[in-house]
Amino acid sequence: MWFKFYSDKNVIITIYFMVKITRYCSFFRRFILVKKKLLDVLVDKIRFKHYSKSTEDTYRYWCKQYILYHDKKHPKDMGRREIEEYLTYLATQQNVAPTTQNQAFNAILFMYREVLGMDTQEWNIQSMRAKERKRVPVVLSIDEVKCVLTNITGVNGIIVSLLYGCGFRVKEALRLRIKDIDFEYNNIYVYDSKSMKDRVVPLPLKIREQLKEQVERVRILHQKDLSEGYGSVYMPYGLSKKYPNAHKEFKWQYLFPAKSISYDKREDIKRRHHIHEVNINRAIKKSVELCGIYKRVTTHTLRHSYATHLLQNGTDIRSIQELLGHKSVETTMIYTHVVKELNRDIIKSPLDF
Repeated sequence: MWFKFYSDKNVIITIYFMVKITRYCSFFRRFILVKKKLLDVLVDKIRFKHYSKSTEDTYRYWCKQYILYHDKKHPKDMGRREIEEYLTYLATQQNVAPTTQNQAFNAILFMYREVLGMDTQEWNIQSMRAKERKRVPVVLSIDEVKCVLTNITGVNGIIVSLLYGCGFRVKEALRLRIKDIDFEYNNIYVYDSKSMKDRVVPLPLKIREQLKEQVERVRILHQKDLSEGYGSVYMPYGLSKKYPNAHKEFKWQYLFPAKSISYDKREDIKRRHHIHEVNINRAIKKSVELCGIYKRVTTHTLRHSYATHLLQNGTDIRSIQELLGHKSVETTMIYTHVVKELNRDIIKSPLDF
């Protein structure tokens, strides 16, 4: 809008309206520039630090429960006493395990330190941690592993074979992409692992041909998706901006894609994700029942068995540490205790004398 100034009166009127407009703009700006909610800021901070999606969901859940427990009181108005009260509630009323209690504690501590920027050192906060039991991992024998693998066929069978044959965490196996398999050098490259440390593991030769066939199946499926207007895959760490066309390239596709297209709400796009880990858990559970094994067997049990069998076969502990991707050798040392326990058959019970 343009104003013509013909007299001092017109100038005064013009200034008056300009002041009014400025005030109204400031008033409406309060509603336009709405601050983000605390939990949304929490999620942004987690993604900024490149934590996994499961960590994001877990931290968001525990922080929300902590706030709801205290009648939606803002965390900045609470402190050590409220944290201790909530953790006590989890232990005494909800009967959660020490690991779950510490998980909630880590989430709340992250919110105070990283999101609210509060100094918690003077709270003596570490004293609130629950003491966790050091449990000896459940390990399957080689015969038991063979039985479990025999009963699982198809794509699930390949994935379970990788869990044992490479010592993968289940998410590491499911997130493998075509480019991560090196058939020339018989290696598999693991990126974006839990320890944030890339590593290379030997490709099990027994499933080499099955993996080649799986790659061809993915190639056919990818061509079909492209013809139907899909074919996009999730790209980590903003690589989609750096390489705009990479998300539709074959080499970036998941090695174990899901059967159907799903909606990615993060990027507002329909694309094919990888197989869900629930399918693998179900397959293992069913196979264990068929084998008549009464141990508590999970996907991680195969990783434990991988490390234990390597150690029994004479592989040194440092090499096992690198193959598993452990940050500290102390974590890997637990398997030396496992082997020690398995060798206790030399010691006989007095009942058998």
